[in-house]
Amino acid sequence: MDRFYLEKEEPLRACLLALRDIIVDHNEHITKEWKYKLPFFYYKSKMLCYLWIHKKYKKPYIGFANGYLIDDPDLLVEKRSRMKILLIDENEDLPIEKINAILKLALNTYKK
Repeated sequence: MDRFYLEKEEPLRACLLALRDIIVDHNEHITKEWKYKLPFFYYKSKMLCYLWIHKKYKKPYIGFANGYLIDDPDLLVEKRSRMKILLIDENEDLPIEKINAILKLALNTYKK
């Protein structure tokens, strides 16, 4: 799994590694997995989110598995039915408060 990150050029590599740490550190029940050839994060054995690079925008993003249940104006729907994504600019400071707020909303989708 670390190979995914290490193969990327800077500043993309540092951004993805920081996103990984933010996600895993958000809750003790979040675990790292490898699924569909990309880094996935699970909450109590259920798909929570994943990291990838947007083909059109060439930007990293966090894809939320239950995104359709999360109401946040910064999440993009695109052509996905369940997923929503949060685009990240790897050349800017990470929006840590925004990421944590959306992660909290995402975790709440599993508590209902």
